[in-house]
Amino acid sequence: MKVNLFNQTEHSMDEMKNLMKRIFKHIKEKQTMQIIFVTQEEIHRLNKTYRNMDKPTDVLSFVNDDPMDKSLGDIFISVEQATLQAEEYGHSLDRELGFLAVHGYLHLKGFDHHTKEEEKIMMNKQEEILKKAKLERTSL
Repeated sequence: MKVNLFNQTEHSMDEMKNLMKRIFKHIKEKQTMQIIFVTQEEIHRLNKTYRNMDKPTDVLSFVNDDPMDKSLGDIFISVEQATLQAEEYGHSLDRELGFLAVHGYLHLKGFDHHTKEEEKIMMNKQEEILKKAKLERTSL
């Protein structure tokens, strides 16, 4: 799968680029997608503008609804929020960024987690993809 990466933060793009390649090389997909790494302020602005939630979040996905465009859509990830969550959950930043990227990708593919059953299906699919990239969840 081709993933176009954009970095709007001060963080190094090299590590994030290698991580995303490692994750998405296992996914057979004809369409592309964009992952945009953003600041906490930008994810907050996007969350308020598009979801009417006046707070930062970790990841936002926007499905492409243009049938002429071959992109699935855009995923915005707050690197700062991912860093905080990695510390909170006791795992690596790579694991957290990977989780958020895959979570966003699955939303672009139509998966959701509004019900317990949907959440179980989505979480299993996330873990299956992350396991192939050797980003399995560590037990605390």
